[in-house]
Amino acid sequence: MKVLTAAEMGAADRRTGEGGVPLQDLMENAGGAVATFCLRRYPDAARVLVLCGKGNNGGDGFTAARILAGEGVGVRVLLAGLKAGLEGEAAEALRRLEEATEDGVVEEISDDVPQADVVELLEEADLLIDAVFGTGFKGPMRPGAAATLRDAVAAMDVPVLAIDLPSGWDADSYSQTVAGTFRADAVVTFTAPKIAHIFGHLTAAVFGPVVVGGIGSPEDAIQSDLGITWTGSSKSLTERKRPIDSNKGKFGHVLVVGGSYGVSGAPSMASLACLRAGAGLVTAAVPRELVAAVGGIAPELMVRGLDSGDEGSVSLQNLDNLEALLQGIKVLAVGPGLSTKGEASEFARELIARTSLPVVIDADALNAYDHTRARELSGHGRTMVLTPHPGEMARLTGLTVKQVEADRLGLARQFAREHELILVLKGWRTLIAHPDGRIAVNTTGNPALAKGGSGDILTGIVAAMLAQHPDNVAEAVEAAVYLHGLAADFAAHAMDEKTVLASDVLEHLSDAFRYRIEDEDGLRWICGLRLEQEQE
Repeated sequence: MKVLTAAEMGAADRRTGEGGVPLQDLMENAGGAVATFCLRRYPDAARVLVLCGKGNNGGDGFTAARILAGEGVGVRVLLAGLKAGLEGEAAEALRRLEEATEDGVVEEISDDVPQADVVELLEEADLLIDAVFGTGFKGPMRPGAAATLRDAVAAMDVPVLAIDLPSGWDADSYSQTVAGTFRADAVVTFTAPKIAHIFGHLTAAVFGPVVVGGIGSPEDAIQSDLGITWTGSSKSLTERKRPIDSNKGKFGHVLVVGGSYGVSGAPSMASLACLRAGAGLVTAAVPRELVAAVGGIAPELMVRGLDSGDEGSVSLQNLDNLEALLQGIKVLAVGPGLSTKGEASEFARELIARTSLPVVIDADALNAYDHTRARELSGHGRTMVLTPHPGEMARLTGLTVKQVEADRLGLARQFAREHELILVLKGWRTLIAHPDGRIAVNTTGNPALAKGGSGDILTGIVAAMLAQHPDNVAEAVEAAVYLHGLAADFAAHAMDEKTVLASDVLEHLSDAFRYRIEDEDGLRWICGLRLEQEQE
């Protein structure tokens, strides 16, 4: 699913209209999507107060209010301004609302209304719907009725559903937070996510949902030059049923190379994640001293002992038996717990250079390269996936972490293009940059992942997805990142996020695989978990 700018969203609506779909129908469908979400998400909300502006966002609010009233919900509307100021589709939506409801449902709020009077009105509601400003808003919000409504909402302890965006957000903003906006607990937008939906923390809670409803725009009307997509679209790979005549050979054999003295957990977690994520066979190649510890994590895991060099790290002597080590292997994952001591870094570089296998490079295998050696990391037609956190990315580029964080999109895109590989730049909204310049942004995950071992789990999932989907490499990596974060979301819902371990995330991987992004009402959940309904 493409990520759009506000201008691209407007162009999509215009193309839809030029294609024969009346804009009033788009508004009707948008209001219907909001009403449907309200009825499912807030079934006990008997009194709903809709806060509307004078533009098309307000028109969506009028439409949602009319549909909710038709379902027996008690609805009132506060209009930030005068009815006489409405035009076009919004004016028509207001006319339909007033025609279908009793007099007095819509109340005008002037710019000089006391905030105390607004608070008194809001206290009547079980749910507030924010339809004041939409994707066309460019701030800051000026003093007046809208700002008074915003300040009154901030003081209320009642859920707030935003239509399109929390009023006050710039749809084109890449900021995680924006001051002076309406509070929101959930967001319903339309057709496609905008930049702020993907990069902004729009809701009051980490797991507050942001959902996208289709309103009638055909796919060819939705065009973008951003080159940014959403990782969740690639999860469809996991929804394909395996053939009835499947066997382990069809799902690839992954070799996880890592471990060092005192560090058996990293290759263990990566290997177990690989097994859980569906690889047909998994072998862990670790120093001989770790074979018993790593092999004991799962009877399904095969283990190969490697010769150790100085300080318990992998020796270069293992390269003499490289052909035997890689026999039958389809995907190579290098780095978890490998260390940078002794000959480990040189071993990692030589192993990666001497094989043309698809390879996932993480942790200490990444640390084997700094900016002076980064040119050695090149796909050149071979599948190569790097999974750095900002510190590792800084080392690869010769920049500071602050510089990396300041231009994550540009840096990731440039590095992936120049090195012809897939770069998974971890962090808030993990980025998956592809060699063609396209970037997929991940919207799953939470602070529970800020703990040792999380990257090892991701490495295993990525390797497993590559092994199963060699003809869909880009989608496989995107789906892996999405699944990893989604499993962490399930884990954090089951536990307190501070207590979640990386291995706990793995326990919820099955929940992530079973999860359906689109609910039965056709709403696609791009942020936040849909927990109200049991997953199939």
